[in-house]
Amino acid sequence: MAARNGSAEWKGDLQSGTGTLSLGSGSFSGPYSFTSRFEDGSGTNPEELIAAAHAACFAMAMSAILAQEGHPVDSVRTTANVTLRRVDDAPTITKIELTAEGKVPGIDEAHFAEVVEKARQSCLVSRALAGVPEITATATFIA
Repeated sequence: MAARNGSAEWKGDLQSGTGTLSLGSGSFSGPYSFTSRFEDGSGTNPEELIAAAHAACFAMAMSAILAQEGHPVDSVRTTANVTLRRVDDAPTITKIELTAEGKVPGIDEAHFAEVVEKARQSCLVSRALAGVPEITATATFIA
């Protein structure tokens, strides 16, 4: 399997400095700052990128599981919300809430919910983030 990469550069001190981060593929490059990370400032932040990566991985994991079970997917849309809180006086990711919405012909809502749980356990980003105290996943099935 291929290695993936990203990069970041920070200039200045923590609160007034600025940074730029880039995906190794070149498909995204953008600014980040103290305010975009810990307040409501413009720009991106590492936690937002973690949320996007987790949502993407989770949607793919669900699609793979459903296909293995013989259920081709019309669509699976996943949202990930990453929560930061202070733990031992340090900002810490304490919770990630995954919400999956799917349209899959031939299954019912209960089966979709089972696949969501399987994906929560098998998604490689979920496994990489196993140190996060709480990762939840909920399903919305579109009939």
